[in-house]
Amino acid sequence: MPITNSVTLGRAQVHCRCHVCAVFTSRGDEEKVMLPFMKEGLDGGDRTVCIVDQNLRSERLRRLAETGFDIAEGETSGQLEVRSFENASLQPGRFNRDAIIDLVEEIAKAGREHRGLTRLWVDMEWALSDSLGAHDIAEYESRLNCLLPNYEMVMVCTYDVTKFSAAVVMDVLRTHPLVIVGGILRENPFYVPPDEFLRELDARKVSAAPSGV
Repeated sequence: MPITNSVTLGRAQVHCRCHVCAVFTSRGDEEKVMLPFMKEGLDGGDRTVCIVDQNLRSERLRRLAETGFDIAEGETSGQLEVRSFENASLQPGRFNRDAIIDLVEEIAKAGREHRGLTRLWVDMEWALSDSLGAHDIAEYESRLNCLLPNYEMVMVCTYDVTKFSAAVVMDVLRTHPLVIVGGILRENPFYVPPDEFLRELDARKVSAAPSGV
């Protein structure tokens, strides 16, 4: 299969090893950007992976099938995978950051065996769990920036800004080198490298701790 050197995403061309935050206000707007991104990869031989809430898996497969790709063949060959966080990464009542990062690395390593580019679309609605806070999500996203440069992968984390708090949206925007806003990809002027951002998060925890703790 041919290897894609760059991808079309948000009306722009980007190279692999990207970590992108895409913010939307509806699922329809999200699909307008993300379905063509995934279809281009499927047609070009890239490994394409979606991570979604378990309740959305069937709908995601249906929408991908509507692009004209043979879903059954793609799943059989390993080129296409649609999986849920519930199966591997979230334990009841608690957030397991390391398990989710391990899941992303597992996908990246499998893509390396595929000998091409991996396109990973992560629907972040799983992070709406009551057990999560802005700090948890931001730390997870920031730590991914230490992992992703090691793999030929474009990872797009999608957020519906009508469902997340302003605190979460502001922090996650600062953890991605590239952003999609209004359907357009651009460099993120607010990006903060992981070492600096994680120090900031640690300082917040100290300042928020009760006196004497």
